[in-house]
Amino acid sequence: MIEAEGGGPEGRVRRSRLAEYAEMAAPGGQLDDDGSAAPPPQAPSPPVAEPLATVDAPQDVPDEVARRRREFAVLLGEFRRTPVLVPVDEDEDPLVGEWGGVRWIYAFSDEPALARFAFARGEGGREWVYRRVLGARLLDAGVPAAGVPCGVALDVGSGDGQGVLFPPVVGIVPDAAAVDAPAEDGGEESR
Repeated sequence: MIEAEGGGPEGRVRRSRLAEYAEMAAPGGQLDDDGSAAPPPQAPSPPVAEPLATVDAPQDVPDEVARRRREFAVLLGEFRRTPVLVPVDEDEDPLVGEWGGVRWIYAFSDEPALARFAFARGEGGREWVYRRVLGARLLDAGVPAAGVPCGVALDVGSGDGQGVLFPPVVGIVPDAAAVDAPAEDGGEESR
């Protein structure tokens, strides 16, 4: 778990296993001298020949919305069936963030995604403890246990642009934890 560099005990540098995963996840498996992932080579953007014109909304917007809902339903089903990595603190509580008035439990699809997140936070040198949790258990038990509006943030902040948010809404989390669940009187709940 720890690699040593230098000659004697005083020359040893503690290095997290996450560094190995970040090296594998970095483009070409390379890191810069400071340990951060080397940026991928960027192709020059093609010049725009003329100003962009206003684009009318496509006529098949309802079809597009239906298609995206189906894609998200497939993604949600896959997430519910898959074990994910949930970083925990010294009290075994999941690592969370707050954004948009919602608490988000951080979850990662694999160790390289967690490593990218750790390095993006500037915390790649420390050891990260995590638990492997089934996505369904995280949504069905972890979210309601928060006691506040809470969702799951999968692979966010890991720099690959593939993050997904599972917000606390009906159809994703239990109705009792959903911010859009109907109230007892038939109206919308306000949390």
